[in-house]
Amino acid sequence: MTPNPAYVRAVQDIVHASPYPALIGMKITGLEIDGCRVELDLRGDHMQPFGIVHGGVLATLIDTATFWAAFMRLPEDAGLVNVDLKLNYLKAVAKGHLRAEGECLRAGRQISYTIASVYNETGELVAHGTSTMMALPGKGLRVGVPKFIAD
Repeated sequence: MTPNPAYVRAVQDIVHASPYPALIGMKITGLEIDGCRVELDLRGDHMQPFGIVHGGVLATLIDTATFWAAFMRLPEDAGLVNVDLKLNYLKAVAKGHLRAEGECLRAGRQISYTIASVYNETGELVAHGTSTMMALPGKGLRVGVPKFIAD
């Protein structure tokens, strides 16, 4: 099972043009079977009153990376929804670039389990989380090209 690069680009384009990802400025920079990378250049509007990144920004990166890490194993006609999201904030961040790395640890037909870690620009771990995902048959993302190419 090899992801179709045209499908991956189409998904990235759809996500990047969607209102919330565009608002926060995050980009999916890697999308593969069982893995995802999401990146964000920090801005002033990502900060809370104490001058550090708001926890919601880190939660968004973990939520997004866990979701897309599980997505590529789904059939083309299926969507996905988070059932839960658990995370820990490990280090304050006040500037720079963040990278979230998501991984699907267990992909199931109905339920998948994923993790994600967020790193600052020097590679230090700043947050970590887990999420359980539930497949939604009939709610697939239609992008106009096949999800996979023949091996």
